[in-house]
Amino acid sequence: MLDMQSRRDAPGMGRLTHATPDHPPVAPAKVGVLLVNLGTPDGTDYWSMRRYLGEFLSDKRVIDYPSWLWQPLLQLVILTKRPFSSGEAYRGIWNNEADESPLLTTTRNQTEKVRTAFAKLYGDSVMVDFCMRYGNPSTDGAIRRLKDEGCERIVFFPLYPQYSAPTTATANDHAFRTLMKMNWQPAIRTVPHYADHPLYIEALAQSVERAYAKLDHRPDVLVTSYHGLPFRYLKEGDPYHCLCCKTTRLMRERLGFDKEEVKVTFQSRFGPEEWLQPYTVEEVARLAKAGKKRIAIMAPAFSSDCVETLEEINEEIKESFEEAGGESFTYIPCLNDDATHIDMMVAILKNEMQGWAPVKEAVVSG
Repeated sequence: MLDMQSRRDAPGMGRLTHATPDHPPVAPAKVGVLLVNLGTPDGTDYWSMRRYLGEFLSDKRVIDYPSWLWQPLLQLVILTKRPFSSGEAYRGIWNNEADESPLLTTTRNQTEKVRTAFAKLYGDSVMVDFCMRYGNPSTDGAIRRLKDEGCERIVFFPLYPQYSAPTTATANDHAFRTLMKMNWQPAIRTVPHYADHPLYIEALAQSVERAYAKLDHRPDVLVTSYHGLPFRYLKEGDPYHCLCCKTTRLMRERLGFDKEEVKVTFQSRFGPEEWLQPYTVEEVARLAKAGKKRIAIMAPAFSSDCVETLEEINEEIKESFEEAGGESFTYIPCLNDDATHIDMMVAILKNEMQGWAPVKEAVVSG
């Protein structure tokens, strides 16, 4: 049997202090932190996009139609055409220098900054990594890698401020599926939503203040555009809509804006059924026609800028506003790897790690 105290006492990867000579090498016990984002294709070519979209759109949490109905349509129609249009959209925002999507670049930067902060707090007893729900680096591979490095406990952090089944829940599902295949499972804590966390609200408010300070004229309306969800999900008990409204309300109160100055909208519809409303692309046109010629728009549900913000908001939604008579369209970037965002992540993770990772004595004694 493995002696857990001997494992913790071992100075590095090697044979345990009290183990038999033929015992396999075991790493010292650590705590793992895993940041989780939606995902990204490996490239913008047809087959890379098809693999990514196939995995994403086959997820029952995302599209819950019966497989007998959905899969023929997906495989024979949607995945024949959509990889071309999606690839074109990604090419418009692609990080050509690193040959990767901006979401992958930003998530890596976030991870490195959290890792640096935790090294000061916990030394080498905590490992920080990241993964994607769809595409690479995979959730399965990241969990197994942390386990092989000695992480007996893992804090799993889906970077979705507002909980919903097609985002937070499916990320957690995927982590649990990995555990089901492991003989020695690490203990896992999943981080809950943070739609109303004070540091998250403060980070959003500061991003608005910075953007407004750079403008010659104050926008007539601030639009908070969240990713859409079928309306029936709300009726079935998904809290996403309520959490989105709460985030916007708390941010508006922190900014001191009037109710008429801030609107909640939803973007990225897919399929024929009704989704959460108002739809962003239609609402910005309505605002322009109503005389609101200057708007600012932000996407609080996204922890990193991606194709839905850099391409959909900055092109399709902006075009809708301008064609309806809008004159000034300001996009406020996601929090990305801003210092306020990293501070929020560190604070949330420290709270979730209580009892698992002792702070270094030098830091405690101050």
